[in-house]
Amino acid sequence: MPADGYQFVPMTAGDLPMIRLWLATPEVVEWWGDPDEQFAIVSGDLSEPAMEQFIVTADGQAFGYIQSFDLKAWPDDAFREHPDGTRAIDQFIGDPDMINHGHGSAFIRVFADQLFANGAPRVITDPDPDNARAIRAYEKAGFRKERMVDTLEGPALLMVRNP
Repeated sequence: MPADGYQFVPMTAGDLPMIRLWLATPEVVEWWGDPDEQFAIVSGDLSEPAMEQFIVTADGQAFGYIQSFDLKAWPDDAFREHPDGTRAIDQFIGDPDMINHGHGSAFIRVFADQLFANGAPRVITDPDPDNARAIRAYEKAGFRKERMVDTLEGPALLMVRNP
């Protein structure tokens, strides 16, 4: 998939029914947890100015979700050493048919490149250390494993990408 085949469409309330369905897929539940709890968080973040949420599309077909936020908006001692303006990202592929085709690493790379183009000095993420698929996707997208961290949500693998 060429880089320009991915689009990041700002999420709106109209996308919430699709998000609710995606959060209930086994592939998302495995790593994001309880769908109702996650839906409350994701939908609640629509009104959070520090959170940017997008629907990921490939050639016009919606298949995933990605969010980006400034670390200063959600202080966590595990992430305090990063430069001002560092963006953290989380995402999932909601359409199971799009998993294991290289889309995750490809759209993550494109999205991080856009964050750098907009001035971010660093992009980080913190997958579950047991989520081998996500870790591989991040590595293919240019992130490097930095270290294990104890976050407010439990242990995670800090992964970093610099411009």
